[in-house]
Amino acid sequence: MRNMASSASSKGIAAIVGVGPNLGRSVARKFAHEGYTVAILARDLGRLSRFADEIAREEKAQVFAIRIDCSDLRSVREAFEGVLSLGSVEVLVYNAYNQQPVSWNPTIFTDIRVEQFEKSIAVSSVGAFHCAQQVLPGMVERGRGTVLFSGCSASLNGIAGYSELCCGKFAMRALSQCLVKEFQPLGIHVAHVIIHGIVGAPRGAVASTSQHRLLVGEQEEESRGRDGLMDPDALAQTYWHLHIQDRSAWTQEIDLHPSNQRYM
Repeated sequence: MRNMASSASSKGIAAIVGVGPNLGRSVARKFAHEGYTVAILARDLGRLSRFADEIAREEKAQVFAIRIDCSDLRSVREAFEGVLSLGSVEVLVYNAYNQQPVSWNPTIFTDIRVEQFEKSIAVSSVGAFHCAQQVLPGMVERGRGTVLFSGCSASLNGIAGYSELCCGKFAMRALSQCLVKEFQPLGIHVAHVIIHGIVGAPRGAVASTSQHRLLVGEQEEESRGRDGLMDPDALAQTYWHLHIQDRSAWTQEIDLHPSNQRYM
């Protein structure tokens, strides 16, 4: 864990799980900008520490980098021991996904290895389950809190060649719906954010077109061209507005599309 300041903000902790260079980093920056102490979690601690330094410097905020492997219960528990040592978790954003080491192309079902399928389920849904279990007791005790899950088009529809992705994302959506029914009456806002599109680097960021990625949670796919890419900073605004919604009108699921997306 990388400590960027000596004490946590009085607003509490925003824990962002699955922080990569685009959406996760933008969500973390937004909550830091709004005065929260931010814990950012991912597997690559070196890259995560660089993000923590950057956000802390730009936003004059308290940022902590903590390594986590969302497919491993022990790693999740150890990571959240670190998070909870900072203070009360007021916000959990679960944005993790099991990235494949090769480019994102459809995989013939019979060619999918069972280990690959199980790892995808473990990160997308079982990891979300474990992380939510770490923070919900404290939220219930305080009678407030926000839990946000990042989904994608595969959360809603099966896609040929992407069974491991769809099954993991389907399960996470079901988890979100179950938590809404159980915890919303206790003052906990749970919502599922479905991102239908390609998320690029933030506007103004220096990046070649070959570095643009498709994000479905934290998954990314190389994309050609800039047109139609969704700005992660704009998406982060939606996560923030979900958190500050009045409890008399909570959103439970939201679909986000780029304006130029064609509908079939």
